[in-house]
Amino acid sequence: MTIVTLVGNPRAGSRTLDVAVRAAEAVAARIGRTAPPEVVDLAGLAPHLFGPQPSAPLEVALELVLDADLLVVAGPTYKGSYTGLLKAFLDRLPHRALAGKFALPLLVMGDPKHSLAVEVHLRPLLVELGAWVPTPGLALLESRIPELDDVLAGWVDQVAPQLTLAQEVTA
Repeated sequence: MTIVTLVGNPRAGSRTLDVAVRAAEAVAARIGRTAPPEVVDLAGLAPHLFGPQPSAPLEVALELVLDADLLVVAGPTYKGSYTGLLKAFLDRLPHRALAGKFALPLLVMGDPKHSLAVEVHLRPLLVELGAWVPTPGLALLESRIPELDDVLAGWVDQVAPQLTLAQEVTA
């Protein structure tokens, strides 16, 4: 199973990137995947994403996402939703481009009042693209980052069995 981490934070080297990579590694370890997940960090691709001409880096990023079996799709929560950068990238994908793929939504947020954004905004976008999205997505408060290992362990305990079962059903 090929795992790709897609991060829609406009800041390079963000906490969101670190959280997303660690989440993908935790899922990979739990389902027995030994190769490290690939990472698509949109912070460095913004000039290519919004540029007038197609670019090789953007095409490589799109291919990585399209070739993935499992996507961890992460971003910070701004104004109660995911970033425009993440939306602009996902808008580049063809209709139902994620059909047959698993996607795990993850949002990092500063305030608990945004905790539903992962299920109400990001999950439906991934489903619209055809992905199978087991719940729950991860809504991570920034204040919980110091205890990330414990948070991820609980989340992976909920998500991994759904991934394993779905793999068995589709095999």
